[in-house]
Amino acid sequence: MRVLAVADSDSYLKWAACLLGDLPSECATEVVVVRTPIAPSPEQIAAAVGDLPAPPVLSARSVRRLAERTRPDAILVACTGPVVDVLVADVLDGLKPRPVFVSGLPGISVPATEKAWTFRSGCDLFVVHSEREVAEFSEIAARLGGGGAVGLARLPFLRPQRGAGGGDRVVFATQAKVPRRRDQREQILRSLAALAAVRPDLEVVVKLRALEGERQTHNERLPYQRLWREMGEPGRLAFAAGSMREHLEQAAGFVTVSSTAALEAIAMGVPSLVLGDFGVSAEMINLVFEGSGLLGTLDDLAQGRFRTASPDWCAANYFHPADRDDWARRLSELVESGPRTPAVSLLDGPEHAAARRRARLRVEVPPKMLRVGYRAKRRVRRYLKALT
Repeated sequence: MRVLAVADSDSYLKWAACLLGDLPSECATEVVVVRTPIAPSPEQIAAAVGDLPAPPVLSARSVRRLAERTRPDAILVACTGPVVDVLVADVLDGLKPRPVFVSGLPGISVPATEKAWTFRSGCDLFVVHSEREVAEFSEIAARLGGGGAVGLARLPFLRPQRGAGGGDRVVFATQAKVPRRRDQREQILRSLAALAAVRPDLEVVVKLRALEGERQTHNERLPYQRLWREMGEPGRLAFAAGSMREHLEQAAGFVTVSSTAALEAIAMGVPSLVLGDFGVSAEMINLVFEGSGLLGTLDDLAQGRFRTASPDWCAANYFHPADRDDWARRLSELVESGPRTPAVSLLDGPEHAAARRRARLRVEVPPKMLRVGYRAKRRVRRYLKALT
């Protein structure tokens, strides 16, 4: 079986590169990055794929030509929702023979959302990472229609790995989307600085998803490193990017608001803390941690009070037995079944054509040109508004 993986950002690239490791050793796999405004930098690519060869960054047309030349049995479309939709429904449509299209989500997906399913409803297999997520997305699929099967895979970075074994570092994993307010982010930085002051034996590190100037899956309006400078750097903090696993291998504690890296810390036995000061909700992307035993406060952080996850919560969320994983088996069955009826996308139809054209621009036009076009469009809008 030949599988081509196409990623569009750092988090999806990491997910795709690791997920392919589930496939039998005789499978031939290839990974590429499709060029979009959020395509990872060379440094982000290296951190995402580890010891694997760095994948090339290709235009959408080049991805199409690669697929025509190599004729993969399956294509793992490891991308953000609109890019998945336009690649499957437009860029890669009409390939002969038609490959099995696989997609999924690279992290915590609780609660399941109709939006995530709808953008990926043109795929034959949708991969998620806990029995709870399978149940929730299966309910959405039954209600909305479209799409194919829902498969289960343990998150790639939760596979057996070397434990942290104690260290002298506290790692704060940032989340681009939350908390949204500047004052909330400043509170986190001050609590981290307070911890560094009372524990001079610890290195307190703000683990960034991207260095300044680099792009990531979600835009970050208030980057922590910039905020720290604007606050006058009132304390002793370090800022670093790179591999989360390497940071956790040196960690004595881990803290986040909602990052999937909390699961990686649990897997490596690192005492952890999930901040609940700003709410525990779907909007804060931390609802899944209810009942985990990890929820705490900024005061807990300042005092270095970290916790251990509840075994019952772990069993129900992301740490299921390996023999429950079925995505690779489902994929093999789809490939072996031969010609098939394509999955039905919920975004087919004239009412969605304009959105697909915009998504096509994101994968076809070089990012610099696209940004120039967006700026020009905004100027025209402001000019027309001034005339009215």
